[in-house]
Parts: sequence; structure tokens; C-alpha cells
Amino acid sequence: MSTAVISLETEILEALATVTDPELDEPITELGFVRSVFVDDDGITVHLRLPTAFCSPNFAYLMASDALDALRELDDIGEVRVLLDDHHDSDKINAGLAADAGYVGTFGVEAEKSLDALREVFWRKAHAAAMERAITLLLRQTPMDAEQIGHLLLRDLPEGKAKAALLRRRFTIGLSNCPNSKVLVDDEGKPVAPEAVPMRLRFARSVRISMEGNSHFCRGLLATRYSDDEPAGALPVVTDTRTRRSR
Repeated sequence: MSTAVISLETEILEALATVTDPELDEPITELGFVRSVFVDDDGITVHLRLPTAFCSPNFAYLMASDALDALRELDDIGEVRVLLDDHHDSDKINAGLAADAGYVGTFGVEAEKSLDALREVFWRKAHAAAMERAITLLLRQTPMDAEQIGHLLLRDLPEGKAKAALLRRRFTIGLSNCPNSKVLVDDEGKPVAPEAVPMRLRFARSVRISMEGNSHFCRGLLATRYSDDEPAGALPVVTDTRTRRSR
């Protein structure tokens, strides 16, 4: 029996793919936010880029910090450096990451009370969008009224990407993935009453459309800003200059 050998390049890109833009709920690798990856005998240096110089500093810090944490989970890679390029707070964010100062230590009095609350808001938005997407896919195959939608269980959803994405987001916010769990729930995970089903679906649909629209807009801005670089959305090239290789 042979054991598959995963290359360091694959490990790095897979680690970075676990980091998502909190507002768009898409991996930074697919959005084109990873500008470059360099590997040498000392470790890894990753440069990130964003669609504009004025993207929200807390979002920028979240993605850079999450990328740093994800890469540090890899074995035997040495020092990890994550640098944010071309942002109005690049110097501040990069210094804070290098010093492991944390969000408050990086921004001081400018920092919000906690990034945890911000994460929670966007996790719940991502869940709402995934929930609406999965239900809409089912309704295209099997029309239902509001009462039937309110009684849908996870086991009723067809297998596929939409259901898998919903299950991942339910897990993230602490909801049960038991097959007998209700699909349509409110932000607290409670089942929605039949009379409230249309409103909940409209809200979830508006969240999903907003996220998809913002994603399209950001991709366009990034492509315009870095028109001379790799195409937005293309996987970054991993440049490996190591002279000593343990893999």
C-alpha cells in the first residue's frame, strides 16, 4: 500500500484556501487576494493584495491574521511571514502581525472591541446565503408551499455542493448537522414559523445576492488595479528557492 506524498506547494495553497474574505465568504486564493508565495530555507513569505487601498482595515487584518495562523499549522516550514501590500494601513498591519500583537495591539484605540463579534456577524450571513441557495436548488426540482419549506429537513436536501456548503456553515456557527434538523432557521438556529417563511427566505436571498454582487464588484476592481499582474482569481505561483529539502 502506497502513501500519497503531498507537495509543499499543495499544502501551502490548501492552507491559504481555508482563509475566506469575511464579507464575501470566498477563499482568498479564488478571489486573487494572494499575490505571491515565496519559500526559502528560512520559511515562507506570502504577500496579500486587496481590490482597493481603502478596503476595511478590520477585514484586511482578519484575512492576513487568518492566513498567518493557517500557514503556521503546517509542519517543518520555518518562519511564516504574511505581508499586506498597497493598503493604507499596510505598515500598521504588517508590524502588528510580525510582533504577534493581536488586533487590539495592532490598532490600539482605533480597534473595535473584538473581532469575534464581527466574525459571528459574517458567519451568520454566510449561513443565511448558503441556506437560501440550497433551498432554492431544491425548489427548482420540487415546488413547495411555505409550510412545506418550513418543515424541510437536512436529509431532504439533494447531495451536492450546495448542501455541503450549508453543512459547513452550520457547523461553523454551532448548529446541528443531524439529518433530522430543520433546514430553514433564524439567526439563532430556531425553526421558522410557517407564516414567517416567505420573509425569512426573502431576507436570506437578499443576503446571498448582495454577497455575490460584492464579489463580482471586488473581482473587477482587483483586475483593474493589478491589470499587469496575474489574472484575478488565478492561483498564485509558489516560488521555492530552498537549498535544503526535507520533503
